[in-house]
Amino acid sequence: MMCAMCAAPALAQTVPPIRLGLTPVFLDNDGAVILRLREALQTGTGRSIELVQRRTYQEVTGLLLEGAVDAAWLCGYPFLQHEDNLALLGVPIWRGEPLYQSYLIVRADDPASSLSDLRGGTHAYSDPDSNSGWLVTASDIVRMGERPEGFFSRTLFAYGHRNVARAVAGGLTRSGSIDGYVWEALAQVEPDLTARTKVIGRSEKLGFPPFVTRKDHVAGPTVDLLRTALFDLGASPDGKAALDLLQLDGIAPGDLRLFDGIRARMRDVQGA
Repeated sequence: MMCAMCAAPALAQTVPPIRLGLTPVFLDNDGAVILRLREALQTGTGRSIELVQRRTYQEVTGLLLEGAVDAAWLCGYPFLQHEDNLALLGVPIWRGEPLYQSYLIVRADDPASSLSDLRGGTHAYSDPDSNSGWLVTASDIVRMGERPEGFFSRTLFAYGHRNVARAVAGGLTRSGSIDGYVWEALAQVEPDLTARTKVIGRSEKLGFPPFVTRKDHVAGPTVDLLRTALFDLGASPDGKAALDLLQLDGIAPGDLRLFDGIRARMRDVQGA
């Protein structure tokens, strides 16, 4: 689904909108968040903003690589998969850090206490290109000396971290791999859902899902406007409201070393 609003009719006729891709990194396709974010970025850039939403990381990554969007809020895993062609714009700050964790969850009444207890069970992943929703658990299984494809009796991709929580809470699967930021945010806005699950595993802290663009666009005026607007989100009422709804502190310049832990996990899975 595409969401777009022009700052002014005359501007829309002369200057194309800035297109920002959104993926399941997003907590939810909540209209209030989208409205606030779009209006804040329009104010910050002086341009109309088109927020392009897709269901999978692969779809948005494809749009970014082919130039159909100017930038995207992606995940560290697909960013590193295409690092030769993509550049970092900024990284969200959550609870004072540009970091988050992957959580391993089960139903609240499940006796499991670790990944090894889940062998032979059913499991919900978020997306095959998700760090927290696939890569972390797959690499943990490899580090146990086993193969990801044979560890669980059945797996599914829920395509959305909230959907992982729903699958586990509703008994569709025994366990799930979920973005820790999303689980913690859901605990604030949908506590009845997370209360039906429990966290039995947390990864090390890893680079938070970043905003990225193509390397050949990173020095261009459009991306420069967007970068500045992202860094200044907290300075406007709409931007502050969007950050509050997303439970984020702000967006800051990123450092590629934030993603070294994801790189290490990629190597583990590739070498299995």
